[in-house]
Amino acid sequence: MTYLMTGVVAAGVLTGSCGRNSSGAQRNAATDTTGTAVLTFSSPEHNFGKVEAGEKIGCIFSYTNTGDADLVIASATASCGCTVPKYDKKPVPPGGSGTIEVIFDTSGREGMQTKTVVVQSNAENNLVILRIIADVTKNGSK
Repeated sequence: MTYLMTGVVAAGVLTGSCGRNSSGAQRNAATDTTGTAVLTFSSPEHNFGKVEAGEKIGCIFSYTNTGDADLVIASATASCGCTVPKYDKKPVPPGGSGTIEVIFDTSGREGMQTKTVVVQSNAENNLVILRIIADVTKNGSK
């Protein structure tokens, strides 16, 4: 019984200290906790117009950190495997800017296409949805 109780107490101490350093502060905390980052896109939507099926088309979404703390993009996830977002993982200081490039492969697509990219960050507006639109036509029917 004593061994069981000792094991339970040891497990509690070990799991209770996970994610904390010796001073008790959490690990991976934001470097600047005094302010708030704000993710501001110049335009959250891009319309490619008519494009031919089979093309790989891309656009760049520009953003600015209009807050007063460092901005960190945690992820950018596309709604479909045909759409690939690329972004820089470095912190963006207040007033700084960055870009998210989105490539859309129109192969196997036809008609009006709307794809989204969900951007997650440490900003006050921690979820932002970017949208691309294209009217995909078969070769020669533009």
